[in-house]
Amino acid sequence: MAAQETALGLKRRARKINRELAELYPYAHAELDFRNPFELLVATVLSAQTTDIRVNAVTPELFARFPTPLVMAQALSVELEELIRPTGFFRAKAANLLALATRIVDEYDGVIPGSLEALVTLPGVGRKTANVVLGNAFGVPGITVDTHFIRLARRFGWTESTDPVRIESDVAALFERKDWTMLSHRVVFHGRRICHARKPACGACPIAHLCPAYGDGEVDPVKAAKLLKYELAPGQEELLARMMANVEKAAQYRQESQLAARSKSVAVGAAQNEQNQQ
Repeated sequence: MAAQETALGLKRRARKINRELAELYPYAHAELDFRNPFELLVATVLSAQTTDIRVNAVTPELFARFPTPLVMAQALSVELEELIRPTGFFRAKAANLLALATRIVDEYDGVIPGSLEALVTLPGVGRKTANVVLGNAFGVPGITVDTHFIRLARRFGWTESTDPVRIESDVAALFERKDWTMLSHRVVFHGRRICHARKPACGACPIAHLCPAYGDGEVDPVKAAKLLKYELAPGQEELLARMMANVEKAAQYRQESQLAARSKSVAVGAAQNEQNQQ
């Protein structure tokens, strides 16, 4: 499909995909929990090589202990490491957070800078992290090129590159600037829920008719439906209905669902440990 397209045809198909993703995920949002630019910046740095769910599990206590760049800059490395250990690579991440907080205090008077040029100079911050912060904390349009976005942009035929900067440029040329931030959310949502890395649920994908990569995954509708994740997963119909009915509270509903799942997992683990000790 994509190989035979004109440039105009590609742009039209890309924008149609965006429109259909908007209908599928009207509740799309940043899945890292945050209350201000500093929290989003830190959470995004922590999200490298781990899941947003894992980051969201550690940030409440982290920000309760270190709520501002000034307080975090004065932290002991071992304190930070222990708090963020579940996110992986915790020593390197703690070092980046300390250096980042110190730079923000020393060079920006404790205020998170609101430009791409300034953000990418901070320790542990690349274009992806900078665009996340700009788009979601400052309202500056940006394309977030993470692993999900790279995978789907290539499957959709929006780019042939594997270089994040080139991918960002290729995709930006297909869409109006005002759409970049929400496009990023929708594509990432789709990658996490349907268009998975190892086995995409092609047979359950509402935009399969627009995708050149249809058939790379499971095409049987029944089998594909079992591959869906999060609020689209079998058994999550109530959560999906709540999110669709009140998109402004979708993040809250997602957080509550994840907290309940974590509590259940902890309870099951405790019960198993108790049983093993008997």
